[in-house]
Amino acid sequence: MLRRLYHDQPANFAFTPENREWAEAQITKYPAGRQASAIIPLLWRAQEQEGWLSRPAIEHVADMLGLAYMRALEVATFYFMFQLQPVGSVANIQVCGTTSCMICGAEDLMAVCKDKIAKRPHEVSADGKFSWEEVECLGACANAPMAQIGKDYYEDLTAERLGEIIDELAAGKVPTPGPQNGRYASEPMSGLTSLMEYDSGHTKHNASVQIATDLGDTVKRIDGTEVPLRTPWNPETDVNVDVRSTPKSPRPAKGVPIDETGIDEREAPAKGTGHPPATEPGEAAERPQKKPQSLSGPRGGGADDLKKIKGVGPKLEQLLQSLGFYHFDQIAGWTEEEVAWVDENLEGFRGRVTRDDWQAQAKVLASGGETDFSKRAKY
Repeated sequence: MLRRLYHDQPANFAFTPENREWAEAQITKYPAGRQASAIIPLLWRAQEQEGWLSRPAIEHVADMLGLAYMRALEVATFYFMFQLQPVGSVANIQVCGTTSCMICGAEDLMAVCKDKIAKRPHEVSADGKFSWEEVECLGACANAPMAQIGKDYYEDLTAERLGEIIDELAAGKVPTPGPQNGRYASEPMSGLTSLMEYDSGHTKHNASVQIATDLGDTVKRIDGTEVPLRTPWNPETDVNVDVRSTPKSPRPAKGVPIDETGIDEREAPAKGTGHPPATEPGEAAERPQKKPQSLSGPRGGGADDLKKIKGVGPKLEQLLQSLGFYHFDQIAGWTEEEVAWVDENLEGFRGRVTRDDWQAQAKVLASGGETDFSKRAKY
């Protein structure tokens, strides 16, 4: 399936204060220099907040992590759990259409969705409350046919029962998830044939359904206000401390070596390589800085196409021009101190000059040559 960004995009996106705090805490889970690993949970939180992933949301998350927008877009388009178009405000119903469910009546469930929600998948109902789609196997084959609604499975469905569930959700009720035909879990309908001594009556429902019903609202999206935010993985905070009211410490602490090499930057160089340490996006190295000479505007022939430099997209090109850098030879001529200044002042893209080695590329392009990237790039 071809996954594209929705044609009608909002103007901007920003996390709510609660979700921003949560997102920043999640980033601290990952090793120094590897904060980009937080891309999936942050995209998921953005989707929970808005219901779907817009382009501004994807780019906002990328900026938080110092990632090129394309890297974040690759993740968002690869995983089908990310919705790239608006969904129903109450629920998006995902009907399993793979073998077990299909032979047990999945097509009848989809017919209900077409009748009660919209004729085609990924369309929002007229009242804006629901949307639906067919998905691949959700792993509940013994309870086919089934659908995922919100965060929970509704199993052993019939067309009639799915219609009732949609009506209940529309009325503001929360139907009990799990098997809909009286089964406790996925035991034979005729009753247990083994583990006869097992007492299934210790809870009213099986474990996953019991947790869902205890929460009381299985389709409500997370908004960051559910419980105090905790970071048990972070030694700088206590597991029982609400980090929303806890002052943050720099990470890693300034002057504290990461290892025996004595380097206190986010990424230490491999021993014996002689290479300087890389900097984490947003964390400037302790090195001398000097602002490069800039121009008030491009020279007579017009500005160079800085997007020919790998790592420079339209937004970065615009930022560079706002700083007075329009030409390849300007970038090629930066000194080490000037590179440090630019790395520090590229808001949202700090460290990008060094990381993508702009100078080496700019020198080739300034001399009229081409790099491997510029040869294959589309402008």
